[in-house]
Formats: sequence, C-alpha cells, structure tokens
Amino acid sequence: MVPFQMGQEAMVNIPVLVLNQNYLPMNICTARRAIVLMLQGKAELVENGGGEVSSVSVSFALPSVIRLLHLIRLPRLQRKLTRFEVFNRDHFTCQYCGLETRALTLDHVVPRSRGGQHCWENLVSACIPCNHSKGEKTLAQVKMKLLRKPLIPPPFFLVPYYYLRNQPVWLKFLPF
Repeated sequence: MVPFQMGQEAMVNIPVLVLNQNYLPMNICTARRAIVLMLQGKAELVENGGGEVSSVSVSFALPSVIRLLHLIRLPRLQRKLTRFEVFNRDHFTCQYCGLETRALTLDHVVPRSRGGQHCWENLVSACIPCNHSKGEKTLAQVKMKLLRKPLIPPPFFLVPYYYLRNQPVWLKFLPF
C-alpha cells in the first residue's frame, strides 16, 4: 500500500467510472482501486479527475474514468425491483408533482386493491403529500397525471443518479 500525504485520503475515495475494453460502463470503484488497476497494467486512464495523488516518491493523476485493457464478459441480468432502483429510475423525483427529494415513497399507479401488480410498469416514486392524496384511488379519480410512464429500466449498467451531479464528465460514456 502506498503511504499517502495528509489530506489525500479523501481524494482516493472519490468514485471512478470503470469502462470495459469496448468502452461500455461496467462498474464504479474508488480512485485508490483505479490507481492500483493502472499500476498493475490492467487499466488505462481515460479521463483525469483534475488532481494528483502523491506518495513519497511518485505522483499519480487522479482518475475520473478508466478503461480495462481486456474485455470482461458480463451476463446481462435483469434489474431487481427494489425501492432504491425505482427511485433511481425516476431520478429521485415525485412522478406526480415533480418535487425532487430524498423523502419519497413507492406508489402503485393502479392500486393493488384494484388489481394492480407489484411490477416496474405499475410502481412510481411519489412524495408523501402526493401519495397521501392519491391513496387507494386511480389517477382518473383524483385527476392526477404522471410526469413519465413507468418502464422497466434497461439491463445494462446504470450509474446511480446522485453520482451524475458530481461527475458530469461521465455522461459522454453512458449509453442513454
């Protein structure tokens, strides 16, 4: 392990986007792990994070995006239906009023009491007041509209939405 100077411990914990050899995103790791992969000759620097990390004898460019030198075949697994994944798909935004918040609830567009399923196409993120006002009614009964139709997210790697605010350079490597 390389001894780091004071103040650099936080820098080595920033997120780094890991691209496969074919430039498709496959993972997010820490800058420390990215530097180790580059030193082992398993990855190359694609985007500089705008800084340096120094050891006693050498300095390293702080990576923001790295690319693996060998292709790793990954299975295309369907995304699990979890609260976080629904919130992430909806960009942490209420799908009724557009409020962007972390205090969200899950809402069934067609209530389960009326035959609605617990599936991607029937679940949306809703703020507490909107979910409370909708209750067990349909959208037509409460005269509410969805901002976006709920869809199944694609099976490829999806970067959590909160990373994109601090890492805008990643956008050119993401397939959406």
